[in-house]
Amino acid sequence: MWFEGIAWAQAASQGGPNPPLSPMAQVLTSPAVPIAVIFGVMYIFFLRPQFRKATDHQKMVSTLKRNDEVVTTGGIIGRVAEIGDKLVTLEIAPNVRVRVERAQIASLSSYGKPPKKDKGEQA
Repeated sequence: MWFEGIAWAQAASQGGPNPPLSPMAQVLTSPAVPIAVIFGVMYIFFLRPQFRKATDHQKMVSTLKRNDEVVTTGGIIGRVAEIGDKLVTLEIAPNVRVRVERAQIASLSSYGKPPKKDKGEQA
């Protein structure tokens, strides 16, 4: 009873040669299929969103203009005072300016702006 599956497997392997597989069955039983599926899933869930996020960040950094309020990757909030090719000068307090690389600007800031209200909300 315990070894019944093993006995059936041995009996099947001792018989004549296995019938040849169809070409489609040969392709589907190939070890390349699961590897291709894994790479496909990785592309859909990891790589494509990361590329899209990098493209959006590059677009945001390239469209920066003076007086935009931004947040750096270090968490500093400031207003853009000057823009260069690789450096941006932020004013973080009156007469206090900091130079940072363009790539280190994480996002536009929404801290100084009033929150947006939903359609049904009233003041």
